[in-house]
This record gives sequence, C-alpha cells and structure tokens, in this order.
Amino acid sequence: MVNVSDDFNLCDRLKELTTRIEQPIPIRVEGKLVRMVGLTLEAVGCQVPVGTRCKISTGDGGFIKAEVVGFSGESLYLMPAGDIHGLSPGAKVIPTDQTASVQISDALLGRIIDGEGEPIDGKGPIADAVKTSIVGTPINPLLRHPISEPLDVGVRSINSLLTIGRGQRMGLFAPSGVGKSVLLGMMTRFTAADIIVVGLIGERGREVKEFIENILGIEGLARSVVVAVPADQSPLMRLNGAMVATSIAEYFRDKGKNVLLLMDSLTRFCQAQRELALAIGEPPATKGYPPSVFAKLPKLVERAGNADKGEGSITAFYTILTEGDLNQDPIADAARAILDGHIVLSREIAETGQYPALDIEQSISRVMPQITDESQQMSITAFKQIYATYQQNKDLISVGAYQKGSDPYIDESIDMIPMLQGFLKQGMNEKVNFQESIQQLGELMTQTD
Repeated sequence: MVNVSDDFNLCDRLKELTTRIEQPIPIRVEGKLVRMVGLTLEAVGCQVPVGTRCKISTGDGGFIKAEVVGFSGESLYLMPAGDIHGLSPGAKVIPTDQTASVQISDALLGRIIDGEGEPIDGKGPIADAVKTSIVGTPINPLLRHPISEPLDVGVRSINSLLTIGRGQRMGLFAPSGVGKSVLLGMMTRFTAADIIVVGLIGERGREVKEFIENILGIEGLARSVVVAVPADQSPLMRLNGAMVATSIAEYFRDKGKNVLLLMDSLTRFCQAQRELALAIGEPPATKGYPPSVFAKLPKLVERAGNADKGEGSITAFYTILTEGDLNQDPIADAARAILDGHIVLSREIAETGQYPALDIEQSISRVMPQITDESQQMSITAFKQIYATYQQNKDLISVGAYQKGSDPYIDESIDMIPMLQGFLKQGMNEKVNFQESIQQLGELMTQTD
C-alpha cells in the first residue's frame, strides 16, 4: 500500500534539489588584505576586473577607496585613492560595481575640483551632473576634422612666429622658474576659446591657490574648470586628475565648444604612472620608466584635438618639465614625438629679463604651414635667420672679436637684435591679438629690406 503523503514529500524534496542545482553557486565577493608593500595593497578572496573600485575597511570602522590595478594568480593588486593609515592585515575588501568616473555638467564652469571630480572650493555639489567615465572613447583618426584655422592665444610671439591651430596639441618644455605658469595664465585669460580646462597635476600645493587667484584671476576662472591634484596626493589620484581634466574637455567639445586644455604637467602624470607600475612589479625600461608609461602617454594626448562631428575642438598645451639636455629626457623625447609641436622656454633667456622666455630656435609649430599665408611665412623665415645669425656669433660680438663690416649678415643682426628681442617681450597683463601680432611682425621685417 502506497503512502500518499510520502509521495508528496518525495516530490517536494526533488523540487528542492532541482532548484539548488539550477541556482548558481554563491561566489565570495568580499576579500581580505594579506600584504602591503609601499602603497600597493594585495588582497585575496575576490575576483574583479582591473579598474574596479573597492572599499577597504579600517580599524576605526571607516573605509578607504582603492582601485584594482593588477593581479597575479588569486591575488589582486590595489592602489589606494587616499590616506592608508588605519589599515591592518586581514582588513575586509568589498568590491563595488563602480569604475573611475566623474560627474560633469555645465555647472562646472568657475569651479575647482579634485582628482575624483569632487568640489574643493566650498561652493557645494555640482548641479545637474551626469556620470561619465574618465577613460574616454578613441576617435577614428580618419573622421577627425582637419586643423584649418589659427587660434588667437593673445601672446604676440606665439601668434606670429609659432601660430597655433584650433585643435592642435602643443608641448610647453620648460625648467622650473622661467615663467611657465605665468605664460599659462596669460593664455588662459587671452585665448579666444569658449571654455578653459586647467589641470594642475602633481604640482606644489602652494602654487594651486596662487595660480587661481594671482595668475588665472576672477575673469579667467569665470569661464574655466580647474582640476587640482597636488603632489601630496596618491599616484592614482594624479593619474585620474589628468584623465578627469581631459574628460571635462571632451564633454564641452562634444557640445560644439572650442576648448583650451592646459595641463601642468604631463611629466607629473608620467611620474605617477611610473610609481604605480613599479609598485606592482613592472620592470623599468628607459631610465627608470617602465613601458606602461609610454603606452599611457599617447592614450591621454590623443583624446585632445578636433571632434569627429560638430564644430567642437580641444586645443591642448601640455607642460613638460626639463632640466639640461632635452634629448636626454625620455618623457620630453616621447612627448615631442607625439605632439603637434613644442614651445621651449629657456632659463638662459629668462635670466636676461626677457619674458616670455621663448627660445625661438628650438620651438616649432608643425601645423603652422597649413594655417598661415606666404607673406607671414616669409616674415617668420627672415626673423629666424636674423635671430639665429646673432646667436651663432654672440660670443664673438660680446668679447669684441668681431669687426663691424666683416659680414653684412652679422652687421644686420647686430642692428636688428634689440628690436627682435623687444618684439618677443610682452607684459603678463598685455594682450596682443592675432591680427595685431601678424601686422607688427610684418612691420618689423620691412625694416630689413
């Protein structure tokens, strides 16, 4: 005799077993810290992709943010976004579903934010912000609009002798203390751009406030967004700061705006990537820089330029810190190869009292022939020939070894050099627009005929 109740119990038991088989086996999503070497954290027990943000518990019940930057076997390598005090062995690691992003909107104008996109100016949160990845999407190079029109930066020597095109990417090579920040401030206030995005990456904290208040000023800040990540921030934040600034510039470019992106400095961005890469075990390759540095550099720079749709553009100036021979600096050499030109500021010229301390012989704008006419190009060639002739014979002239009348070209350079140097000089509050710059260059060169 069959017991009906037993049959029902058996069916229920089979259903329960079937349900368990169909359901996925639970995965342990939380991990724990097992090692800390320098700033690098190693965690086990969780499997998440590179670039994922995690929270790590501290002894006081709080959390710090960290990002997965690598893995080896069952171990994850994380780089903290902030202070690591309070961490202990076995601390809980909680993965999130977030990756590095920034909140962007038109309300960013006039604001100062950090490497996470959080305001640090005490003016409250960013209104109507939209979450955007800081990585960016590459533009098909065949779809980019060509550089076809000059950009007025308000600096006479650059407008006339190193004409910049809208959408061009330029390097500003300079040692410390030669007026680099002042020149950036001049371009911020004077450039004919709709939006200015300034990335202060890895510089001294004191310089952030000085740049904003004394160099940028109220007028410049009103149409600018400043991303400030001082040198005391973690390497991850310095990397993110550069990408956040670029993402903001991309946002306004995609809205059809002409954006000027000033990043000070590209060298600190590369140094941050070097710190991160060496911390997780990547071997150095070129003068202490691992290969990932030279892979990250073009990915950041190539995001600037003209858009593939609409009329928007990003004209970018990246500062590169140099001391001594430019050819011996791997970052300067790599940047020079991928940028559309470079402006070199010289300590020797700055010591003579000439500001901007522009070394016209070493500087070049690669798109200038496309956006200037023949008359301007002839004036530029004449200017450089006279200037170079004087510089090549400067020592002979200064010690009195040259006798006037021996060479007509040297004689001409001696007569013209005061006027050429006067042309290159410009006060930090003096604006010279593009047309005035070209006109003054033409008038100067007519004196050589």
